[in-house]
Amino acid sequence: MIRPASFDYNPETAATNRMQQRASDTAQVQAQALAEFEGLVRALESEGIATCVIDDTPEPPKPDAVFPNNWISFHPDGTVVLYPMQAESRRRERRPEIIDEVASRLGFTPRRVLDLTHHERAGRFLEGTGSLVLDHVERVAYACISPRTHPELVKEWAQVFEYEPVIFSAVDRSGVPLYHTNVLMWIGERAAVVGTDAIVPGDREHVRGRLAASGRELIEIGHDAIERFAGNMLELATWDEALGDSRVVVMSATARAALSDSQYARLSAATDTVLAVPVPTIECLGGGSVRCMLAEVFQPS
Repeated sequence: MIRPASFDYNPETAATNRMQQRASDTAQVQAQALAEFEGLVRALESEGIATCVIDDTPEPPKPDAVFPNNWISFHPDGTVVLYPMQAESRRRERRPEIIDEVASRLGFTPRRVLDLTHHERAGRFLEGTGSLVLDHVERVAYACISPRTHPELVKEWAQVFEYEPVIFSAVDRSGVPLYHTNVLMWIGERAAVVGTDAIVPGDREHVRGRLAASGRELIEIGHDAIERFAGNMLELATWDEALGDSRVVVMSATARAALSDSQYARLSAATDTVLAVPVPTIECLGGGSVRCMLAEVFQPS
């Protein structure tokens, strides 16, 4: 997790992210975002989840640094992937020393770095686990096409890691492509959430069928819930003296409120704990939510 130093509305990313909203009063934005960030860290640690919090550098300003999952991912075989970012302002977030910090604090041993950033020169982008929603059990990589997610890079990534690519189109209620796959889809151990209303009719049954074939509980949401980040969550592993190994689904308070009682009951039944944390400033100005704030680290196998 990256503690923000200059969080703010980014007009460069807003060109493709319609979930961003410019605030009328920005005087307290950084302080509010920092308070929300610290609240999420405390909530995660209260559940026994190990966190590696690294401070953003104030210069150059990086308004989206709080969302590290878009530029880096850590994998069980020791691979670290660096991703090509559409917005030039976001390319500043890639800091090699962060890999060293993760290695020293979390016991992750980097064995190779897969650097895909050269694709930026050709205008082709793949923004980490924003663009890719991964089923690590079935080894499937789901990705909706957008200006930030190039289908050929999805295929290249899938070939390297030996995942099956499932590429589709998904749009908001105005017909504009959704900027990231992880705003409409989440896959956990026993359940999956998917915004089927956003997937174009020609791709909808294929995506739904592939998810259903995994045997998970399939919880479908519509545009209203997607717009309130109900597709943007992550399941993390922890350990409890009473429960032993357990799972915690992390989402925002906004996302929790967007789920119906029935949807929330089904989600709760499919995991051990649901953790809902308020991050309204980060959601409003940044256009991303809790899942985007977490770059998960897998222990090398």
